[in-house]
Amino acid sequence: MAVPVPVPRQREIPVAESGAAAEPPVTATAPPASLTLLVIEDDPAGGLTVPEILDADGHRIRLRSARNLTEAARLLTPDVHCVLLDLGLTPSGPATGPAGGSEDDGLTVLRQVLRIAPRHAVLVLTSEADADRAAAAVHVGAQDFLFRDELDGRLLSRAIRYAVERKRADTAQYKLAESKLRAQENARLERGLLPTPLLDGSDLRFAARYRPGRSRALLGGDFYDAVRTPDGTVHAMIGDVCGHGPDEAALGVELRIAWRALTLAGLCGDDLLATLQEVLEVERPCEEIFATLCTVDISPDGRRAGLCLAGHPAPLISRPGRRAQLLPYENSGPALGLLPRARWPRRQVDLGGTWSLMLYTDGLIEGRIGDGRERLGQDGMVEMINRHLERGLSGEGLLEASVTEARRLNGGELTDDVAVVLLSRAAG
Repeated sequence: MAVPVPVPRQREIPVAESGAAAEPPVTATAPPASLTLLVIEDDPAGGLTVPEILDADGHRIRLRSARNLTEAARLLTPDVHCVLLDLGLTPSGPATGPAGGSEDDGLTVLRQVLRIAPRHAVLVLTSEADADRAAAAVHVGAQDFLFRDELDGRLLSRAIRYAVERKRADTAQYKLAESKLRAQENARLERGLLPTPLLDGSDLRFAARYRPGRSRALLGGDFYDAVRTPDGTVHAMIGDVCGHGPDEAALGVELRIAWRALTLAGLCGDDLLATLQEVLEVERPCEEIFATLCTVDISPDGRRAGLCLAGHPAPLISRPGRRAQLLPYENSGPALGLLPRARWPRRQVDLGGTWSLMLYTDGLIEGRIGDGRERLGQDGMVEMINRHLERGLSGEGLLEASVTEARRLNGGELTDDVAVVLLSRAAG
C-alpha cells in the first residue's frame, strides 16, 4: 500500500505580503512569474503537500493553503493559477444535488469552488477507491483529478501545468463560441434593421450603406426600409433610436417592421407616425427612449413626394445641372416618444423628372472636422455631396465615398452609427 506523501502547509509569502517594500511590477520583458497553487483541504494533521513543485520553466510553484471556502475566497487573488481541492472537504452550506434538491452527490464543495473561481483551473484530489466521483468531478467542471495515494511532486507539477493549459483552451473555446453566437445575433439584427427593399415594379434605383459606430460590433438603433404599395407609390423611411446596444437595436427592428406593415396596410403621414409612436411607447425599455424618423412617399409617376420629419434631419435632393440641397424642413414634428398626442405635418415636394434623394441618420453629420470641436453638420455634408457629384459619382459609389470622407474628416471611425439611403430616378 502506498504511503501518502506529506505536503508541508507552508507557502511562499511575496515580499509585499511580508510587509517589506513592494517589488516593481513585472513588465512584458521580465521573466514569466511562477505559477501559484491554492490548496483547499481541512486535514488538521497538515495534509497535502510535496517538498517542491517546479513549473515547465524550472520556477518553483508557490503554494497557498486554505482550510475552508471562506479562507479560499480570501486567498483567491488574480495571481492564483490553479486550485487543488480535496473532495473530502466538508461543505460550507446545505448540500444540493444537480437538480437543486437536498441529495448530496459528493460534489457540493466542488460546485462552490467553481462558483468562486470561474477563471481558475481546478484539480480535485480523492482516493483511488472513489474513481467514479473523481470522473464526475471532471464532468461538473474540474480540469482533472488526482488520487491521493499516488500523489508526488512530479505528478502534481505535470497535472498543474496540464490543468492551467486546459483551462486556457476551454476559455478560448468558450470565447470563440460566444463570438460566433454574437455574430449570429448581429446577423439577425442586421436582417431586421437593414432589410431588402420591396420595390418590384418600380423604376427607382435603391442604394444603402450602414456603418456601426466606433468599437461596437453590435448594431445600434439606426434602421431603414423601402416598399412599393399596389397603387405604385414608393414609400421609404430612415430612423434612429437614441442610444446603442441590444435593446435599442431590437426596438429599431420593431419600429421598422411596424412601419412596413402599416405602410402596406395603407397608412401614411401623420396617421402612420402616430401609430408608430404608440408602438414605441409600449415597447421601449424606459420612458427616456425616443426615436427620430424621416418618411417619404413618392408618387407613382415619380415626380412628387410627401415628406414627414419626426425630429430627423431633412433629406438631400440632387438634380441634373443643379447643386444638391436639403428639402424644406420647416414645421417638422417632434421625435417619436417625446410628446403625447403630437402631430407630424406632411409636406408635398416637387421632385422633377430626374433626381436622387438621400436619406441619412445624424451619425453622418455629427462627425468632427479635424482635431477641433467643429462638426461636419448639414451644410458641410451638402458641400461634400456636391463635390462627389461633380466628380460624376452616383448610387453606391456616392454613398461609399461620402461615408469614407466623413470618417477621414473625423480622424477615424465615427462615434455614432451611420445609415444612408439613396433613391434615384432617371426620366425615360
